[in-house]
Amino acid sequence: MRVATSVSETRTFVKSARSNAKGVGLVPTMGAFHQGHLALMRRATSEQDVVVVSLFVNPTQFAPGEDYRGYPRNFEADARLAESEGVDLIFAPPPEEMYGEVDLTSVRVSKLTEPLCGTHREGHFDGVTTVCAKLFNIVQPDYAYFGEKDYQQLQVIRQMVADLKMPLSIVPVATVREEDGLALSSRNRYLNDEQRAAAPTLYRALQKGAQAVRQGASAIAAEGAVRTELDTQPLLVPQYVSALDPVTLTPPAADGPPMLLAAAAHLGKARLIDNILVEEV
Repeated sequence: MRVATSVSETRTFVKSARSNAKGVGLVPTMGAFHQGHLALMRRATSEQDVVVVSLFVNPTQFAPGEDYRGYPRNFEADARLAESEGVDLIFAPPPEEMYGEVDLTSVRVSKLTEPLCGTHREGHFDGVTTVCAKLFNIVQPDYAYFGEKDYQQLQVIRQMVADLKMPLSIVPVATVREEDGLALSSRNRYLNDEQRAAAPTLYRALQKGAQAVRQGASAIAAEGAVRTELDTQPLLVPQYVSALDPVTLTPPAADGPPMLLAAAAHLGKARLIDNILVEEV
């Protein structure tokens, strides 16, 4: 496995791969790898000839006051894990390689970025779409792999790729969970033992809401079912609970499936997000 820190080196590597008629997959990450990241890499390496993993803690997707400086970083451990999954190249640029002294261009997707996390994280999705557009332009992958845990991000990236006619396909990969249901996240390492024991309540609450939706509940009733369960765990401080149309991320036109249930909650230093997509049978 190779490591590149510059755009030029990465482009040279991909150009060489393309000269051998090899398909290229990209897994965009901010590092601090866990089994969720490895599932993305595993899917990519099983489907593509060459896999590039970007490892870049992107400063522009952190809202004011968030944990950019303290975000977990361990390049050596991440590199060992990526190599064990058969990754061909890690692209790990410094911030100045991705953003110049004068950087006046950004990419913004409207509407889909407004609900859920967009309401509470100012500028977050503009940072996500801009850095992903840069990564797609640098690597020029045939496929890019994203986890379904960040469902809103997945929909936003899909929309950007469609709207800008980018020549790649977005591949969703199912959320990876602990045995007790907690969705894997790099920020889970912020949790102490008591908080870790409380964390699975978020997923249990979403399951309660999903059960209601399968029984034909309205969006309001489903949200109520989620909130009722969340209230049983005082350590969790809900930020939002929403039941939305899974494509438009707007209020559903009808009761029952299809419906996306999504929630975010603060738990100590960590901010947890999760979702369940309830599809029609």
